Amino acid sequence: MYTIEKDIEQQTFNNLKVQKIKTSENLDILSISLEKGAVFPEHTSPRDAYLIMLEGKIQFHIKNDVYTISQHQHLNFNKEEPHWVEASENSKFLIIR
Repeated sequence: MYTIEKDIEQQTFNNLKVQKIKTSENLDILSISLEKGAVFPEHTSPRDAYLIMLEGKIQFHIKNDVYTISQHQHLNFNKEEPHWVEASENSKFLIIR
């Protein structure tokens, strides 16, 4: 039997929240919500990653560059590249790695 989940929809905007949607040996899917003005501090990804914006707008900082990413846009980035994120608006995005 299949189950439809509402985890992403119900994830609140309260500073920074990271929720694992799926995790396995070869795949992680993370749902991240950032309240306007909140920062996801500098970190790296253990694998190449793909960021998909669901709603809002963020500033993605990597390799001395800043990328503005808005709803329905996406960006891929390499593993072990230090990066950090700041929310310009209440935002939700997925990280698939």
